[in-house]
Amino acid sequence: MKFEDFSKEIADAVKAYEHYVVCIDKTPDEFLKCVQSLMAKAIKVYENRAPGLKHGIALDSQLTIILSEPPEPASDGRTLCGIYFNLHSPYRKKSAPAKAKA
Repeated sequence: MKFEDFSKEIADAVKAYEHYVVCIDKTPDEFLKCVQSLMAKAIKVYENRAPGLKHGIALDSQLTIILSEPPEPASDGRTLCGIYFNLHSPYRKKSAPAKAKA
C-alpha cells in the first residue's frame, strides 16, 4: 500500500484546503507535503496494527488521516480513507488552567 493508492482522496483534500481552509501555517504546497507524510505514517500504522484493530491513524495539529478496514458485506476490499481538518481559530481565547485542590 502506498500513498498513491489514495490519490483521489489526497486531491480532494488539497482542493478543499485551497478553497475553504484559511491557514496561516501552511501554503497549499506545504499542505500537500504534510498530507503525503501523514499518509505514509497512517499506512505504516495500518499495516502494522495489532490483530483485531481496524484503523491506522496519523495526525498533526491541523490534519487527521484515518485508514480503516472496509466493511465485510458488499465491499470491494479497498481500504477506506478519511482526511479531516482539525479546524481552530488562532483568535480563540485560551481557557484558564484548572486550579489544584488542596
